[in-house]
Amino acid sequence: MNATPHFSQSYAEARDKFLAAARMRGAKLMHHVHPTERGAAREELSMDFALLGSADAAGLLLLISGTHGVEGFCGSGCQVALLHDPTFIAEVERSGIAVLMLHALNPYGFSHLRRVNEDNADLNRNFVDFGSPLPVNRAYAEIHSMLLPATWPPPGDSETRLNAWIAQHGRKAYQAAVSGGQYQYPDGLFYGGSKPAWSNQVLRGVLHQYVSHRALLGWIDIHTGLGPRGHGEKIYAGLDYAADVARTKAWWGDDVTSFLDGTSTSAPLTGINGTAAHDECPNAVFAGIALEYGTYPIEPILEAFRAEHWIHNHPKAPKAQRQEIKRNLRDMFYIDADDWKQMVYTQAVQGCMRAIDHLGETRIYA
Repeated sequence: MNATPHFSQSYAEARDKFLAAARMRGAKLMHHVHPTERGAAREELSMDFALLGSADAAGLLLLISGTHGVEGFCGSGCQVALLHDPTFIAEVERSGIAVLMLHALNPYGFSHLRRVNEDNADLNRNFVDFGSPLPVNRAYAEIHSMLLPATWPPPGDSETRLNAWIAQHGRKAYQAAVSGGQYQYPDGLFYGGSKPAWSNQVLRGVLHQYVSHRALLGWIDIHTGLGPRGHGEKIYAGLDYAADVARTKAWWGDDVTSFLDGTSTSAPLTGINGTAAHDECPNAVFAGIALEYGTYPIEPILEAFRAEHWIHNHPKAPKAQRQEIKRNLRDMFYIDADDWKQMVYTQAVQGCMRAIDHLGETRIYA
């Protein structure tokens, strides 16, 4: 199937396409409109859910887009294409399972071309226990002021000090320090927040209402930005439970990676959204992946994050500079080319089909 027409150029277009496709399929739609924020064009922002298949099925596949707002272009395109794909729809009906599509976990970031949400919080670092002492990222603290200096482009002396830190500790340590998650610098990169975000609370509520009573939960969260161009790395998306890791590999193959054992291109992370599945659906057997599609090398990706955070922290930056930085961030996470779109969609279908095969075997987990 030609998936390219189902991708979009903006959050508003993506949402319209998703809702139209879900209605065309007769899906049950649920809308959670953001109570305080509006989009870049003053449009309504919403987490939209579409429920397909058997409403009372024991097995459910949750398919998420837009956890990291600007990455939503890819996930939304895959969701809309799936809704138009007769082979996928027929397989859902044949298997007797349910599919719940979550369009835009972070609608604010999707519309405003940010990775983070309205609180500058990275939603895939926000699912921690805020009632307990929060993790401390000491390595990030050492380089925060160098990552986000007073002026942009960064002054030479600041970059020299940052490069010296990277030379001393290594590129992997740099990636881990920047992207692993931090909770002490609200204006900083990969900030996990100071409380459960609105999106966190909505996701937990929907999981509790629509998934907690089921026997089996399959989880696919679509991301972009790590790995070779167009390749979908299957990264384990749950907690450090050996049975869940083994089950996830049984479903999607031995090439499933994990930041828990160092096999993933991702650095070790704190507060991932898969935590909500274990908290809200403790009786549902879990298997889940983040499907991470490659775009560009990690070095320009991190530079794009730095620049976008800098203009967020400096709202009086020149308009032309802001537009260029925003456009570059979008390009880093969404390759607007037909071959890339077809590659990511083909792998999304394969990932969904594997999940459906196992979700239809709920008797094994009874």
